Amino acid sequence: MFKILKYSFYDLTRSRWMYIYGAFYLLLTASLLWLGGGLSKAIISLMNIILVLVPLIATMFGVMYYYNSREFTELLLAQPIRRIHIFFGQYLGVACSLAISLLLGVGLPFVLYGVFNSPEIWNFSVLLLVGLFLSLIFSAIAFFIALRNENRIKGFGLAILVWLFFAVIYDGLFLLALSQFNDYPLESFAIGASLFNPIDLSRILILLKLDISALMGYTGAVIQNFMGTLLGMACSLGVLLLWVVLPAWGIRWVAVRKDF
Repeated sequence: MFKILKYSFYDLTRSRWMYIYGAFYLLLTASLLWLGGGLSKAIISLMNIILVLVPLIATMFGVMYYYNSREFTELLLAQPIRRIHIFFGQYLGVACSLAISLLLGVGLPFVLYGVFNSPEIWNFSVLLLVGLFLSLIFSAIAFFIALRNENRIKGFGLAILVWLFFAVIYDGLFLLALSQFNDYPLESFAIGASLFNPIDLSRILILLKLDISALMGYTGAVIQNFMGTLLGMACSLGVLLLWVVLPAWGIRWVAVRKDF
């Protein structure tokens, strides 16, 4: 598995799209830091971009890499190699390359700006941690969708639909439910519903760390009381880890049963 991971990682590092992805974050972060007014404002601006762009890029890269390397995958399947090692190696290669591009693109400007000598170091760390989790989660979802669908158009369509659901549609349904049942105590519902969307959960973690939970509306105080504690943060990170494990288990389940 590690040999396949290494090959996939080196293959993706030679892709110009990976350089464009890293360079975009590098230029954007540098612009926000030196022209946008400091570390705190840069972190808030990057939060809004990372929460939308990282899941989208991870989903599209995962689907594209699976379909583009299908012939190589068929060659590997003819060898005495376990299927789960092949697909987990490819998935981790995609996720690691995206994560490293994000780390370098966002991290280098912050390091040069002096984030290690600033109290914003913890907010910056949470931002990067959330970006890494989202890269792992949506890369796994992309591989699961691609494995389930041989048709490229259907696979790409489902991948875009999944990203659109978590990034846009879920929030709309969530706000609609809150507005329709605002006469009822929905604080516990709001906390529970946020756990079913990794993008929303990541946003809440960053907002709580920035101590601006008021931006989350009237449920912000309740969310602050639960997720703002050490236990709440641990539970939130545990749920994000579960979001990585579930689609990864789905990859294993499909790979073992699929007739290639």
